[in-house]
Amino acid sequence: EQGFVTFTLERNGVIIVFKNVPALVCQNCGDFYLTEETTNLLLERAAKTLEKGVEFEIINFNTAA
Repeated sequence: EQGFVTFTLERNGVIIVFKNVPALVCQNCGDFYLTEETTNLLLERAAKTLEKGVEFEIINFNTAA
């Protein structure tokens, strides 16, 4: 079922938390699946965060530019 999840990514000692990420969520077990488009957007935004040199960031996926 279409829904929203919180997705955490850790890379090179940097932790990035994405909130309100659109995903297909299993109603039985809670596992979720991201589309290829959403995954690519997450990785692009993560790369921008890594360039900033921060160690921890929370990003609202629906409002991130």
